[in-house]
Amino acid sequence: MPVVAVIGAQWGDEGKAKIIDALAEQARVIIRSQGGCNAGHTVVHQGQTYKFHHLPSGLLYSNKLCIMGPGTVIHPAVFAQEVDAMASRGVSLQSLKISERAHLTMPYHLWQEERQEYALSAHKIGTTGKGIGPTYMDKVGRLGVRVCDLYEPEAILKAQLERIVTVKRAFYGDQAHESLDVDHLMALCATYRPLFEPFVADTVAMVQTILCEEPDALTLFEGAQGVMLDVDYGTYPFVTSSNTTIGGVCLGSGIPPGRLTHTMGVMKAYLTRVGNGPFPTELKDDIGDFLADKGHEVGTTTGRRRRCGWFDGVVGKYSAMVNGLDSIALNKLDVLTGLSEIKVCTGYYCKATGQTLTQFPARLSALESCEPIYTTVPGWQEDISTIRHYADLPAQVKQLVAVIEEVVGVPVSVASIGPDRVETLWRDSVQALSKACLVAAG
Repeated sequence: MPVVAVIGAQWGDEGKAKIIDALAEQARVIIRSQGGCNAGHTVVHQGQTYKFHHLPSGLLYSNKLCIMGPGTVIHPAVFAQEVDAMASRGVSLQSLKISERAHLTMPYHLWQEERQEYALSAHKIGTTGKGIGPTYMDKVGRLGVRVCDLYEPEAILKAQLERIVTVKRAFYGDQAHESLDVDHLMALCATYRPLFEPFVADTVAMVQTILCEEPDALTLFEGAQGVMLDVDYGTYPFVTSSNTTIGGVCLGSGIPPGRLTHTMGVMKAYLTRVGNGPFPTELKDDIGDFLADKGHEVGTTTGRRRRCGWFDGVVGKYSAMVNGLDSIALNKLDVLTGLSEIKVCTGYYCKATGQTLTQFPARLSALESCEPIYTTVPGWQEDISTIRHYADLPAQVKQLVAVIEEVVGVPVSVASIGPDRVETLWRDSVQALSKACLVAAG
């Protein structure tokens, strides 16, 4: 059974949902394996824009099994709003299943995150404020509330909440938030039960059954965020709180690594990031503004304007290495139309050490002293959004793609020239997806 993972290969916001949407037509199962409502995915189909936060974007296909895996964390109020919004637009939720092992973001998690960011002041991380970090902290600290816990007998659930509240009040004392009230939490859990009940399932067993009984069916993983936000491999501490790399896919779904047949890294033809942290190729000039404005670089979840810069090949190469990428989906090539020249970072000059680096450094102090080393390619002026075959793209676009392939060391199998489903070009010359039994669209 082909199992394909679509991974964010930069700092998130690479346009994964569009690629997943294009591949989902051929999939039997779409799984979101980590992250929470801090990860916004936008899909444009037939002129309609759909914004996903918790829900897998594969739901736009009504006949697909869409799963929120054990590695996800769910904010019940945000989940309820998203379910209502999708239902009001005619999106069927009958195929949605939520792992009984997924953890819940509780009201005190939002308060904890707000308090932490306030305490950090000028050194704050720049989180989305959705309580994701504290939720994962409690998960690892064995103080979490899982979806399945909602359906325990009342006495058992109450004892669990009392244990959690006791520990938190020991840390926060008189400053403890009003949400740390057991009766209040019990009342909330009573409202959560009917909310999740139509969707809760043993998703691990469900997927394993399909893997065994439907050998030709495609399972597709919908990654959230990107490798540079991974809690272990990203620009720590300016990261999210889960593993956004290929390892997180297996941990957060219950599918063993040996089942994976293809890993696709999604990248923009330039680079963006949200929040604080180092960004060697960031452009704080008219070109940066051009990319932000033309690329509509505003966070789906936060509404924050994204920082923009040139494509960073060091980041790309690092992502390819950590994830074992088989191919690249290169998004937003159309945004670069109109620039006289385009730059690609092929290495760093580290002022702190006087060294030239082609590998991404772990130490932030080293990274912050890095200056990008660029290769420049000519830009193009013609509109490429109406082109439907890769071979028909201007020579300058193909040259840019070739430079990116060389520095990253992975073939570009998909080139995106606009937000809509039809504005996705599959390269006939690259059959990287054939092992996954995928047929190039168009």
